[in-house]
Amino acid sequence: MVNGEGFEVKIAAIEDSSVIIKMLKQLAQWMKEHEINQWQYLLDGGDDEEIKQAIVNQETYIVLKDKEIIATFSLSSKQSEWDRQLWGSDNTLTSLYLHRLAIIPAYMKKGIGKSILIWIQEYVSDKELLKLDCVAANVKLNNFYKCNGFEFIGVTDGHSKYQKLIKK
Repeated sequence: MVNGEGFEVKIAAIEDSSVIIKMLKQLAQWMKEHEINQWQYLLDGGDDEEIKQAIVNQETYIVLKDKEIIATFSLSSKQSEWDRQLWGSDNTLTSLYLHRLAIIPAYMKKGIGKSILIWIQEYVSDKELLKLDCVAANVKLNNFYKCNGFEFIGVTDGHSKYQKLIKK
C-alpha cells in the first residue's frame, strides 16, 4: 500500500465525514442486497456519531486511489464499549482494535484488504496485538481474516473474534 502503486493511506479529515458515512451506508446496503449479514444497523443511522467521533479523534483512515476514497478503516488503542462487551476489559494497552474496514465494491477482490492489513501491521509499532471482530455468520469475511494470519479466538454475541500478533 504505497504511493508508487497509486494508493495513498492517510488519516481522515473532518471534511471526509459525510463521504465516509455515505460510503459505509452504501456498503451496508450492498451487503444486505447480497444477503451478507454485516452492518445493517448503519442503514438506520446507527453509529453515525461514533463514526464522526472516530474521525475527530484521528482514528479513522482513508485509502485514496486517484484522489477518490476507495476504502476506510478505524484503529483505536482505547477499547470502545463494544470492544469491552466482546473482549472483556483490557487494561494492558498492548492491543489495537480494528473497526469498519470497508472497501468499495469496484475495488473488492483486488488485494486491497490484504494490503491494508499489512500496512496496519507495518505502520503500528507500539502495539502487540491487532484485534477485530465480525459477524460469525459472515463466512467470507471470517475466511478472509483466517487467510490473512489472524487467530480465531472465539465467538461472543454472534461475533467472531480474531487477533494477530503485530510483528516488531
